[in-house]
Amino acid sequence: MRTCFTIPLRRRLLIPVLAAGLVLGAAGCAGGGELAAASATSGSAPRAKQGLGGTGLAELQGQNGLALTITSADRDPAGYLTVRGDLKNDGTQKAVVPAELRGDELAVLRTGPSLAGATVTDFVQRKRYYVLRDTSGHPLTTTGLTTLNAGESVHVFMQFPAPPASTTSVGFQLPLFDTATIKISG
Repeated sequence: MRTCFTIPLRRRLLIPVLAAGLVLGAAGCAGGGELAAASATSGSAPRAKQGLGGTGLAELQGQNGLALTITSADRDPAGYLTVRGDLKNDGTQKAVVPAELRGDELAVLRTGPSLAGATVTDFVQRKRYYVLRDTSGHPLTTTGLTTLNAGESVHVFMQFPAPPASTTSVGFQLPLFDTATIKISG
């Protein structure tokens, strides 16, 4: 007996990109932190608005009216990359902040709502960087976000290990949001 099901359009567009990434990753990935040479922004997935002038580095659209405007990506001498921005509900109704934004690591899931699912990717060095954790396992990012009222905005941050000084831009990913390339300062 044959079972049929329908895959939503957004996921149908993503499946070929994921499949290609898995094939390339299997062929050229030597470790957990390395990536295939393919860019995460390739394919037909929606793209973030880049180079927003004075308002930020990029604007990423999420689900249910949520939007993330990245305002800065600063490298500090201690070896950290801090990405700051504003998470806003552009919708007309209260929006629930999706649980997927905290990622799927068991240690992080126990710490509550957060933006720990965010990653930055250095495509030149072929490495992906995850949100840092403190000694208790809590992510170094904004936590406690559950809902945003219509028109409400909140300042957010995420801290990562800094890529090498030769890397001047990185790909930024947050689950359920568009992907953007952002320029690093500092």
